[in-house]
Amino acid sequence: LARKRPDFVLNLSASPFTRGKNDKRHRVFGAKAKFLGVPLLYVNCTGIQNNGKTLYTFDGRSTVYAGDGSVQLEMPAYAEQVAVVEVEQGQMMPVVGAPTRDAPTTDAETAAELFSIGEIHDALRYGAEKFLESIGCRKVALGISGGIDSAVAATLYREFLGPEELLLVSMPSRFNSQTTRKLAKSLAENLGCLYAEIPIEEGVKLAQKQLHGLEVATIDGKLRTKLKLEGLALEITQARDRGARLLAAVAAAFGGVFSCNTNKAELTVGYGTLYGDIAGFLALLGDLWKADVYDLGRHLNQVVYRKGVIPKGIFKVTPSAELSEAQAVDQGQGDPLVYPYHDRLFFSWVQRWNRASPEEILEWYLSGTLEKQLELPEGFDLRKFFPTPQNFVADLERWWNLYNGIAVAKRVQAPPILAVSSRAFGYDHREFLGRAMYTQRYGMLKKQVLGEA
Repeated sequence: LARKRPDFVLNLSASPFTRGKNDKRHRVFGAKAKFLGVPLLYVNCTGIQNNGKTLYTFDGRSTVYAGDGSVQLEMPAYAEQVAVVEVEQGQMMPVVGAPTRDAPTTDAETAAELFSIGEIHDALRYGAEKFLESIGCRKVALGISGGIDSAVAATLYREFLGPEELLLVSMPSRFNSQTTRKLAKSLAENLGCLYAEIPIEEGVKLAQKQLHGLEVATIDGKLRTKLKLEGLALEITQARDRGARLLAAVAAAFGGVFSCNTNKAELTVGYGTLYGDIAGFLALLGDLWKADVYDLGRHLNQVVYRKGVIPKGIFKVTPSAELSEAQAVDQGQGDPLVYPYHDRLFFSWVQRWNRASPEEILEWYLSGTLEKQLELPEGFDLRKFFPTPQNFVADLERWWNLYNGIAVAKRVQAPPILAVSSRAFGYDHREFLGRAMYTQRYGMLKKQVLGEA
């Protein structure tokens, strides 16, 4: 194009929104306009597109760049508009050779991409509303726990759904604290939408009565065994009772769909129950790390609603599935994930431009650069959570095995995810069902870490 000496350059684009995308557009197109010395008109579409597993939003933001590379006009995000712009014909720079491709800059995603949480909010709100329109539905039932994920999801849906179109359902068991039950009810009151509390204790007890100790046998009676519905199996039963039985039935009776509230950290390692909390028509927060969810909650309170619709207690309560006595939030007990650390660890596996391997994690641990490489929060004390090398390695392998194992099966069957990053789970993030692999070098480094070398 430069050799043909154009009067201006027109770029017709279908560019989906991802974190930091607009800043990158300005860098790339501004540099090209400056190289050519003529105006560059970037025209992008709005709308949504999905491949059945991943939903993408197109944010528009058509932009005119002057011949010096500066932004002359930027259209609003997610709005179809027409603008008439006068541009001055620039002077062409002498063309020595064809423009070189822009070299990758510092990994924007690794550095939190300099994105605004407001942009994430706009993408999620727009995408969720458009997706509901595309499937011909306006009613959403949403399980609410008193935790941050369900609270943020509910508050996002309430932005464009009427009070009669959003139904929040609290489904407590005997393990749910009065703290979280009150927080769930307070949120529904603040949002002014429909609310119901449906305890699951009777349903779970019925399942346990039917199955625990049940003898199963071959027809000829030669092979016999007894079923046990206790421990982890009973925890999973609670989650499935909420999702596959109650919430699905509530959505059908309500004449709508039900939402999935899982986040990206949970999806990465499969910390959730298939057909339980990993179920629904859309995983609205499925491409957000836990820290993003908290940031989005604060944005909703401070900027969108301009009042504390999400109660302060929801930001303070310990993240917990509340499925057993060992997950009592009032005692500070909850999820096995230390989100300030595991968010960043999983990010390095999934979303980092040069994705990290377990052996690199051990290399950084040995060299004392792990906190810097993962960009852990300032002041985060790794030794507090992993006092010994054995603790650290056991945690690393636990989650790596899950990420490459059963979590893949869960992601394959998970609801569609609304993408806001360049690496959202779904069809564009190719995975295979297999098992975790470790290199020989990892084995050598592991021995060094554990003092066995």
